[in-house]
Amino acid sequence: MTKKIQFFDTTLRDGEQTIGVNFSIKDKIELAHQFENWGVDVIEAGFPVASKNDFEAVETIGKEIRRTNVVGLARCVKKDIDAVTAALKDAPTGQIHVFIATSPIHREAKLHMTQEEVIEAIHHFVSYAKKSFANVEFSPEDATRTEWDFLVKAIRTAIHAGATVINIPDTTGYTNPHEFAALFDYMRANIPEFDDVIFSVHCHNDLGMATANALASIQHGATRIEGTINGIGERAGNTALEEVAAAMHVRKDYYKAENNIDLKQTFKTATMVSEKTKMPIPSNKAVTGSNAYSHESGIHQDGFLKNHATYEILTPQTVGIDHASIPLGKLSGSHAVAVKLSDMGYQVSKEDMRRIFPIFKSVADNQQLVSDEDLIKIMQKSKVAQ
Repeated sequence: MTKKIQFFDTTLRDGEQTIGVNFSIKDKIELAHQFENWGVDVIEAGFPVASKNDFEAVETIGKEIRRTNVVGLARCVKKDIDAVTAALKDAPTGQIHVFIATSPIHREAKLHMTQEEVIEAIHHFVSYAKKSFANVEFSPEDATRTEWDFLVKAIRTAIHAGATVINIPDTTGYTNPHEFAALFDYMRANIPEFDDVIFSVHCHNDLGMATANALASIQHGATRIEGTINGIGERAGNTALEEVAAAMHVRKDYYKAENNIDLKQTFKTATMVSEKTKMPIPSNKAVTGSNAYSHESGIHQDGFLKNHATYEILTPQTVGIDHASIPLGKLSGSHAVAVKLSDMGYQVSKEDMRRIFPIFKSVADNQQLVSDEDLIKIMQKSKVAQ
């Protein structure tokens, strides 16, 4: 049975918490429109109480975005909830996301609250938010370091107070896929209302497992994935939504789930975020990096040229990149060199390659890549006619 997974983009909120990133209001509006084009179901536009600019950005995006739900973030604090209410009062798809920490370390060191006081705050402030919003998302911050029985109590309190979405944040990137799956199984077994609400996940990447944890949750009850484009965000960042979308596409046989993402808009979206944040996409970045569809090893190049599927599980065209590339270097084989020379207009036989390839190898051994200009010189040295 195929289920539908919602994508919740928090690039404009959690993504902006990346060190050195500060979106202008214009940037946020342009990005929100692109996220809508990409197909996300929810855009967390900001934290209205945080600043005048954040308030204005959430307010403007709420008015302009029509096909995607627009969310404002609020602590379990009256002034925060009032700020979201004011910012989204004219938004046709406005929603609110309220949170309070539930883990022992947060309760004791940050909030100075008992379990009973946290439960009381959840009931009071979720109920208060429900007065202004039909759809209320509640997050027990640092859920994965919270006692499981208390986490269930907090979640049930939020549901009874009117929450329609329960988000499970792995706030410090603490958990792992196996443990996260077990937590979801525990919640399903101990929360009678589990199927009455949407369960979402918000994973951080401190130990490099944000995307893996998010994907694990899909098979154990989560129907919404929260994250950012390019995985930007607080500390080591968040779940990279483009990676989740690509994984669901390639392994639809395994996840048996679908979404509204237009994969062909992926590279455009990632590039826009990269430009607005002034953070280049790492060359080895999954799905959108410049090396993601490049093949240099001779064995890989030979297989790829015979059948792209030998080393390509996701075509570049699927995510909006024109074509794969075969850079030539010291690990390249004669097949790739011959194909490249043919593309340049040279007609080379197997006999010709016996003369050309040793010269190519001597050049490639002493530099990172062999350029077209280098190949022309190699051909001149080999005395093979074009």
